[in-house]
Amino acid sequence: MSARKAVAWDGPYPLPGGWRWAKLGEVAEIVRAGVKPEDMSGDEPYLGLDCIAAGGAIERWTTTGAEKVTSNKFTFSQEHVLMGKLRPYLGKIALPEKGGLCSTDIIPILPGEDLDRRFLGHWLRTDVMVEEANKVATGANLPRISPKAIEQLDIPLPPLPEQGRIVEILDAANSLSEVNNKTVSDLQSTVPSLYVSRFGKIPLTSTVTEVAVQIKGSIRTGPFGSQLKKEEYTTEGVSVLGLDNVVGNVFSWGQRRYISSEKYESLKRYTVFPGDVLISIMATTGRCVVVPEDIPVAINTKHICAITSDRSIILPEFLRATFLWNSEVRAYLSRQTKGAIMSGLNMGIIKKMPVPVPSMSDQMDFVRQIRSIQHNMDLLDKRAAVCSELFLSLQSRAFRGEL
Repeated sequence: MSARKAVAWDGPYPLPGGWRWAKLGEVAEIVRAGVKPEDMSGDEPYLGLDCIAAGGAIERWTTTGAEKVTSNKFTFSQEHVLMGKLRPYLGKIALPEKGGLCSTDIIPILPGEDLDRRFLGHWLRTDVMVEEANKVATGANLPRISPKAIEQLDIPLPPLPEQGRIVEILDAANSLSEVNNKTVSDLQSTVPSLYVSRFGKIPLTSTVTEVAVQIKGSIRTGPFGSQLKKEEYTTEGVSVLGLDNVVGNVFSWGQRRYISSEKYESLKRYTVFPGDVLISIMATTGRCVVVPEDIPVAINTKHICAITSDRSIILPEFLRATFLWNSEVRAYLSRQTKGAIMSGLNMGIIKKMPVPVPSMSDQMDFVRQIRSIQHNMDLLDKRAAVCSELFLSLQSRAFRGEL
């Protein structure tokens, strides 16, 4: 697109010739047509905030009957844009493909004849607009943006053909991310399916105790109580691992915690080694990771059980997969925690946990496969970052008339 001379502006930034700034209320209508419960049949399509993803995708439709609606709801059509009005959900901007009823925490917006519905959806999802909506949201517990405040939001308004062109560019860029994310999701589901298909019916012939290295402390938790106080944490030194390192079922560095080298000397028995299998035993129980080979010197905390497996019997990646996806193992762990005052595991439960031990060649083949899948997922993660950067760049330029 050739550059066009910028004109004097009456909005947040200058716009090209032929564009203008408008208040949203000038080019769209806030529609709050309410429907009472007694006027509902129960079959009406229904959307609540929980039905809409952060990026605006409608993840599921339900009905007024399924939701047992007992209060008034707003009506909308496929011509509306739906905007979440609560502060945590201001980025939930949906373009429904059919009409229905929605929660009153969602505001239906009907674009006028000078505004493309898709263009409005893209604009309201920009970080600039979400931030602006946040600024004008009011309320103590759950701040919300009022219809009047929505009407006062600024929107850059190019001619309709230009709006359509911008939408096509942004939709195309966004589709790259969607395809990439779908591929990642498919790959993520491949590994559990692979494990179940190959090992799901193998008898559980051993226990964790039997497949761990036969040395003292091969199955261990971290220091308790007075052994490690909060005030003994430092800003550098020996790393201390916690729940945040395992919660995603893939090892990651969350909040970094350290102890001094001097303190480590008294806690050496809690050292975590490369290839150890970590399982969360408190709070969010049953999350499991393998410690990476390049980990620096680190110790465990009381929230995690570390297992040093005998790699001539069972590979760490296979043991992790068994914790996560073996139905008999998950049933065993569930039985052990059922009825507990505070849901949690302990070393005794972990030590007695039954595990399958297939041939080493089968384990090695499985590990090769999951490492290949993980490699592809890592490449896709990098591609996702590039796609996101591209989309944000296009989005920023689009609403300035620079495409």
